[in-house]
Amino acid sequence: MSSSVTRAAGNDPSPSTASAAADANPGGPDDGKWTAARLSRTVRAGARKAPWQTRSLIAVLAGLLLYASFPPRPLWWLAPFALALLAGCLHGRRARAGFGLGFLFGLGYLVPLLSWTGEEVGPVPWLALATLEALLLGLAGLGIALVGKLPGRALWAAAIWVAAEALRARVPFGGFSWGKLAFGQADGFFLPLAALGGTPLLSLAVALCGFGLYEVARVARHDPRRTTVALALLAVVAPIGAALAARPLVSDAAEDGTSVAAVIQGNVPRAGFDFNSQRRAVLDNHANRTLRLADDVKAGRAEQPDFVVWPENSSDIDPYAERDAHDVIDDAVKRIGVPVAIGSVLAPPTGPLRNTMILWDPAKGPTQTYDKRKIQPFGERMPMRSVIRIFSKDVDRVRRDFGPGKDPGVFDMAGSRVGMVTCYEAAFDDAVRSTVRAGAQVIAVPSNNATFGRSEMTYQQLAMDRVRAVEHSRTVLVPVTSGVSAVIRPDGSVVRQTKMFTADALVEKIPLRSTQTPATRLGPLTEYVLLLLAATGLGWVLVRRIRARRAV
Repeated sequence: MSSSVTRAAGNDPSPSTASAAADANPGGPDDGKWTAARLSRTVRAGARKAPWQTRSLIAVLAGLLLYASFPPRPLWWLAPFALALLAGCLHGRRARAGFGLGFLFGLGYLVPLLSWTGEEVGPVPWLALATLEALLLGLAGLGIALVGKLPGRALWAAAIWVAAEALRARVPFGGFSWGKLAFGQADGFFLPLAALGGTPLLSLAVALCGFGLYEVARVARHDPRRTTVALALLAVVAPIGAALAARPLVSDAAEDGTSVAAVIQGNVPRAGFDFNSQRRAVLDNHANRTLRLADDVKAGRAEQPDFVVWPENSSDIDPYAERDAHDVIDDAVKRIGVPVAIGSVLAPPTGPLRNTMILWDPAKGPTQTYDKRKIQPFGERMPMRSVIRIFSKDVDRVRRDFGPGKDPGVFDMAGSRVGMVTCYEAAFDDAVRSTVRAGAQVIAVPSNNATFGRSEMTYQQLAMDRVRAVEHSRTVLVPVTSGVSAVIRPDGSVVRQTKMFTADALVEKIPLRSTQTPATRLGPLTEYVLLLLAATGLGWVLVRRIRARRAV
């Protein structure tokens, strides 16, 4: 770590030892009669003298603990304790120290969480991304340190955490939402809150519980008055009570009947970037697995699906431009006899490429299309190409950038309205929400994770999809080129899933739903309210400082 970071994470100026000793044992007529206030000042003075190395180490360990709470590990309950540790590091720190400790926490958290980004391109892009995102968590640490002396500090701190997640979802390069607290809670107790206020409210609940745990420990030790302990406990109990109250919002009842869906995982010749050079083999794999499903249906070994969904990039050959690819897809669709959503790459003569889902009808051929709206920076498009090339030659693997679509995509597939949310888009609240608001009864998240091998990435993404299922009360279909593909019910449970790097087909009867959850109806309002709450806390700090200066 750099010297600037270690200085930032170090101690702030503290009262002298003599001053602290005078508070602890003042002598005179009050000798031996310590008050709670004097004892509290003594403890705070001692805490400020704790070595910066200790706080820095705890900040990194807290980040690692938060990473451990994420899938594929079912340890969601570690997240509040990780934030409690972070709160302990930040307590009594000034803004600069808060930034340094928040940055170190972010490194401990995001370096291992995002290790899959370097699976095929080496450590430079991975560490650059993790460092950039950790800097944004440094801003969260700065804000949490600033509100640390306000009454109800746990609530202000939790709101600032959500504000930092909102910032990460928007900047730089359109944002990177991976690693939201909410996305580690697919198996967690707080999950029903996603249906009430979306991922911002779910993240707030986890953060509030964590910061509240620290407050309970702190006041119980240093200021054990009944009122202060009760107020601190409220920060822990309130999100638990809210999660219990939100449970009736979670349902997998079939409001609009049922449909039989099929998810195809054709597999790829080999993992990594090389799969892109095997485009025809990938297309053949998915066509052949669909043909095999058609044979199974004919023989009575599988139920006849009403519609089929292929993964993203299942045909990287443009079927509008390449007749051979068109015929392979058309034959497979005709054999299965139902509408199929095909993931393809369209290459117009000019302009950017398009990551497109194509609705292919067995009688009419290709009809509707949906162009992916959230284009992954440094994966599907290359910002700052000339600069990045200095650090990594892999920049030129992306020879032609993809361009974003504009409108949500909802396909009418044999009477079922299936909304398309392509891969990376599942990390963005607005992309999923707009699809449901456009009338989707089912959400499909066609994905291509072959580039990332057998890393944790596919499990992290599957957890996101489970949270989205509860958030919008929709079945989520997850076809992935190489796995893990899955069928997720509206209550977030995974009813079917594949193994990685195998060819497979999942056929499942799913409920169709059209009711919108409060989270869907409220849209970004919940996040805006929490951003206003964070701004109010910071504004209160500013007002107090101005008044303090005027009083001098």
